Amino acid sequence: MCTLAAALAACSSAPGPTPPDTAPPGPSSSASPQAASLVSTPVQVPAELAREPFDTPREALIPPDWTISVWARVPRARLAAWAPDGTLLVSQPSTGAVLRLQPDDPVPRQSTLLDGLDQPHGLVFVGDTLYVAESDQIDAYDYADGTATNRRTLAAGLPDAKSPDLRGAYAHALKSVAVGPDGAVYFSIGSTGNISAADRDATPPRATIMRIPPGGGPAEPFATGVRNGTGLAFAPDGSLWTAVNNRDNIADPQTGEVYPEYVNDHPPESVARLTPGRELGWPYCNPELSEQGPANLALVRDVQTNPDGAEMDCAALPPIEQSLGAHSAPLGMSFTDGVLPEPYRTGALVGVHGSWNRQPPRAPEVVFFPWHNGELADGRTLVGGFQAEDGSRWGRPVAAVVGPDGAVYVTDDYADAVYRLGAPARGAEKKKKKKKRGRPDGRVPPPRRLRRRVVPAAPPGPLTGQRVGVPVFLPVTAM
Repeated sequence: MCTLAAALAACSSAPGPTPPDTAPPGPSSSASPQAASLVSTPVQVPAELAREPFDTPREALIPPDWTISVWARVPRARLAAWAPDGTLLVSQPSTGAVLRLQPDDPVPRQSTLLDGLDQPHGLVFVGDTLYVAESDQIDAYDYADGTATNRRTLAAGLPDAKSPDLRGAYAHALKSVAVGPDGAVYFSIGSTGNISAADRDATPPRATIMRIPPGGGPAEPFATGVRNGTGLAFAPDGSLWTAVNNRDNIADPQTGEVYPEYVNDHPPESVARLTPGRELGWPYCNPELSEQGPANLALVRDVQTNPDGAEMDCAALPPIEQSLGAHSAPLGMSFTDGVLPEPYRTGALVGVHGSWNRQPPRAPEVVFFPWHNGELADGRTLVGGFQAEDGSRWGRPVAAVVGPDGAVYVTDDYADAVYRLGAPARGAEKKKKKKKRGRPDGRVPPPRRLRRRVVPAAPPGPLTGQRVGVPVFLPVTAM
């Protein structure tokens, strides 16, 4: 995603000629249509937090029987991580700080954990070690008693707007960080702009996911051609995934022209599994929409940067595992790993910021990708309703992480808020299941022993084997 401030300089040129009459519209690769199963629910706001945009009633689209509330107000809140002591850390790149939010009633207590940093963004815990991704370096801290000490720099001299060769032009300076099961540290380096092929040959290379080996050492490229992999997280099976902001204003490969009707839906945003040496193709290859759905998208050559295929053989690259709608701008990514109730029990949560350069705008939302047999299934909207029909917005989610209480906490850098999305209580789930086993008229059937004496035995029906266990909310100490 390119910021508005950098749009003219770095993201792309303005769209060109109008489309030919024969240009076919492409299918959309977005989770939004699945929001039909959600219900419009008032956002609960404590009186202490009822400032703009919550000085007027707001409603969000969430699953039935869930709740949503404004949990905290944090200016320009970005990525987040739960600390071992049950407090939520939130990064503030705009102020150079990492805030600590300690749950309390009615609102959490806020304090500054770290300040004076260079655009801190990505946060992750491994035990009592906190990893922080600044725009120019990756650090580790010891975390104890609500303080972060013993700062160690794992990677320094990373490119950002202060880099002399970039002369202040860096559209994707914010970085994310994740730590693998083996202790290796992974972090993103975004591209400087929309089509800046020289990034691939820079030192260190940009548009990459870098890896620091366990125990430390020089960072090396792990995956390349990753335009802006802000979403970065490990799945339950230990595989690394990224959610990527792809190119803007690409040309129709059939005509070689750039026009809004094509640009609006191309290219989709990538959600990909990363393996050593994985190539995602930027800026020479783009994922192509498929009539089969948003999964397993082939990469095709970019007719502006790779017209004859000489720069990169896109057909030789593996398909992109999953995708989101073009220009939807996925940001934070985390995995639920068995904490939430079905159908959100295990999968990936992705904060989708919404488009900045599309008409009509792509809506902000939180998307859930179910995890099945080592793969991410098609995404579905978990939280929506931030955008009105006229394109105006009151919120833009950045990241979503599961808390120790089994709720989902969502950061929003547009509304300056952290939301708490509460799943149905365990008792409510059990009561709901019992009601479904009752009669169509809602009456509770008599005990099974009595029914067998007053009515003929029925053939095996849908009740057989239908009783299921109640989801158990397990506390988590790190995301």
